[in-house]
Amino acid sequence: MTDADGPSPNAATGSPMVLAVSWLWVAVPFLYGLYELAVKSSKLFE
Repeated sequence: MTDADGPSPNAATGSPMVLAVSWLWVAVPFLYGLYELAVKSSKLFE
């Protein structure tokens, strides 16, 4: 294998800050959706 084959699987692919922001970009709307689902579904069983 040579260096021209591409990066190794263990190579870092970005800064930790970009990783944290991207996780928040996904997690915040997902958690908000779960919260809204819980609120709306609890009203079904009142």
